[in-house]
Amino acid sequence: MTQINLGDLDIDALRRRSGEKWTRFPADVLPAWVADMDFEIAEPIRLAVESRVANSDCGYPVSVAATGLPELLTARVAQRFAWEISPNQVELFTDVVQAIYFGLLALAQEGEGVVIQTPIYPPFIDATNATRRRAVLCPLVGHSDGFEIDFDQLRTSVDRTTRILLLCNPHNPSGRCFSGTELEGLAELANANNLVIISDEIHADLVFEPHRHIPIASLSPDIAKRTVTLMSASKAFNIAGICMAFAVFGSEVLAKKFAMIPRHARGAISALSIAAVTAAWTEGQQWLDEVMIYLRGNRDFLARHARAQWPQAHHVPPQATYLGWFDFRQYELSPNPQAYFLEHAKVGLSNGALFGDPGRGFVRLNFATSRRILEQITDRMDVALAAAK
Repeated sequence: MTQINLGDLDIDALRRRSGEKWTRFPADVLPAWVADMDFEIAEPIRLAVESRVANSDCGYPVSVAATGLPELLTARVAQRFAWEISPNQVELFTDVVQAIYFGLLALAQEGEGVVIQTPIYPPFIDATNATRRRAVLCPLVGHSDGFEIDFDQLRTSVDRTTRILLLCNPHNPSGRCFSGTELEGLAELANANNLVIISDEIHADLVFEPHRHIPIASLSPDIAKRTVTLMSASKAFNIAGICMAFAVFGSEVLAKKFAMIPRHARGAISALSIAAVTAAWTEGQQWLDEVMIYLRGNRDFLARHARAQWPQAHHVPPQATYLGWFDFRQYELSPNPQAYFLEHAKVGLSNGALFGDPGRGFVRLNFATSRRILEQITDRMDVALAAAK
């Protein structure tokens, strides 16, 4: 496999990309918001997609079973997470967010409760509202060393009309990789209150050592039976636009409830996505290993810079993901930190308020870029903060 230089990215070339990240803002803005990496995709993925197109092999794809992807996912989670599942538990979706919407529609009625631990990936909130389910907001508790689950509030907030625990692990935006003890506490809560767990584990491959990802469904057969686990190659392999995700059903009962929504309502799988994900999981691991080393360096650089240059901004280096979560409330940036940095630093960040009320005054910074570009981002933010004093 040809090695790529992760630190050698051309901003002009990035601006020629047609995706959302580099087209949302004017050309003088450096984007560090949506969860796309700036790195080139792994060569095996590129070659697999190019081969499909070169052979005009973009007709109707084979069936889900014939793709071999359920088997690939089964082997991958066994190797990486010691999680034993079977291919017949696996279904394909367009993306994780689509599967979340389907889960809310299939597993709860209008007005019934869905536990959400804010600050949280915005589609958790949007999907609950759009499907007219009731959000049971149980914010994580922020400490000097990171965010923790508030089990006392969870126990008092869940009632007999609460149906679903919507889990994000690893957590977006905080970067927490929940421990086995924490997950066991959530499992106990779900068992005691007969909750179904929909677990978004899209960042499972993006965990920094010594932390490790634990699928909550792997804790026990009992908890597996009440869990739908959502995974994808999209975040780890930088192919979000390819559009493919996987749901692992812990029981036939859950799978049948999903099946009550007509299959064609979620669309067909793509011939190109089959090629890309297959290549990622069979030939792309060396690329991902190199990326994780580089991301760790960026994470640590960003943490050092924040401590030295932004002393009033609270930040805990993430245990997983390539997303930094920064509390700028003490700087009192108007009208909010995201808008302030966009105007005064020409840096495009994610507005923490979109992640729920606990995110107000925060920004999320995507550090999956070259160190040179990341340094430009932090330098611009330094100047803007100095002007705010």
